[in-house]
Amino acid sequence: MTLTALAGTPLQVIQEAAEAAGLLFPLDLGARGTCQLGGLIATNAGGTQVIRFGMTRNLVLGLEAVLADGTVISSMNRMLKNNAGYDLKQLFIGTEGTLGVVTRAVLRLFPRLPSKCTALCTLASFADVVALLRQMQTKMGDSLSAYEVMWASYFDYVIEHVEKLRSPFERTFPLYALIETEGTDSADDTERFENALGSALESGVIQDAVIAQSEKDVQTFWAIRDGIAEITPGLMPYASLDVSMTVTDMPGFVEQIDKALAAQFDLITNLVFGHVGDNNLHLFITTGVESDIDQILDTVYKITGDYQGSVSAEHGIGTLKRAYLHYSRNDEELELMRRLKRTLDPNGILNGGRVIQI
Repeated sequence: MTLTALAGTPLQVIQEAAEAAGLLFPLDLGARGTCQLGGLIATNAGGTQVIRFGMTRNLVLGLEAVLADGTVISSMNRMLKNNAGYDLKQLFIGTEGTLGVVTRAVLRLFPRLPSKCTALCTLASFADVVALLRQMQTKMGDSLSAYEVMWASYFDYVIEHVEKLRSPFERTFPLYALIETEGTDSADDTERFENALGSALESGVIQDAVIAQSEKDVQTFWAIRDGIAEITPGLMPYASLDVSMTVTDMPGFVEQIDKALAAQFDLITNLVFGHVGDNNLHLFITTGVESDIDQILDTVYKITGDYQGSVSAEHGIGTLKRAYLHYSRNDEELELMRRLKRTLDPNGILNGGRVIQI
C-alpha cells in the first residue's frame, strides 16, 4: 500500500494511479491538476481531509532529496515504523526547498472505501458549529473525513457571483457546514449519518440540512466550497490569508478582524471559510485598492499573533509571510531555523530569501 513518484508528478496523476490499484491517496486540494508532489511535500500541504488523514507529512513514508553540496540523501523508507536514528525526511517536509530539493518520495496509500455520505448544513452560531463537530466526531468516529465551514460572507458571495451555483436553502444563514464521511457499509453508514444529523436538527444545533442523494449533489456542494477559484478574479486586488488557531478562538478572531478592518477602511469585503476541524481558516479580504493590502496583512497577522495562532496553516511562508513569522515563532525557534539553514545551505543557494534569512 505504497506509491513511489517523482517530485514533478501532478497530484491528480498520483490520485488516479492509486485509484487504478483500488486504493486511495487522500491528499486533495483544488489545484490537484497542476500542483506537483515536490511542492506539496515542500509546503507540507493540507487540503480537505486533514481531519482524518493528516497533513502531507503524515502521508510521506520516505523520500529522496539533494543537498546544497550535491549530496543525494536517499531515505526511501516504505515502512510505517522505522526509528533507526533521525527521521531525516522531516528536514525536507514543510521547509519549502530551503534545506534540500526533493526529487522523489514514497507515499502511504489507504483502502478505497465504498461508502460516502455528504451533507450541507446551516447553523445559527459558531457555538453550534463546534457542537456539531463534536457530535459528528462522537457518532461517526474515524469515518468523518471532511468538516468544512463557510461564513455567510463567503457562501452568499459565491452563490451570487458563480452563475451555475444555487443555494439549496430558501433563506440565508450565518454559517454553513459541509460534512462528509466515508465507510464500508453503505446502508449502515447512511443510517448512522442521517440519525446523527437528525439528532442535531431536533436539538437545534443545525437549522436545516440537505443530504446528497447523488454524485451530482456531492459535486454541487463541493463546488460551493471550492467556488473561491472562480470568484478570485473579481476580487482582485485582494489579500489571501491562511491562518490557524484553536477552534474556540475562531469566532472571536473573525469578529476582531472585522472590527479592526472596519475601523481602518470605509468599504471592505472579508470572505471567510475553512477546514475548521483542523484549525484552519482562509480569509480573502479586499478594499479594491492595491495599496491597502500591506495594511490589511499587518492588521490580520498581528491579531493572529495575539491569538497565538499560525500565520501559515498550510500554504507556507515563502517571501510574503517571512516578515510576519515572528508572530508564530519565538526567538529561540527562529535562531534554530537559521542554524539549520546555515549548516545545510551555508551559501544560501537553495530557494534564497524564503522562510528565514541567514
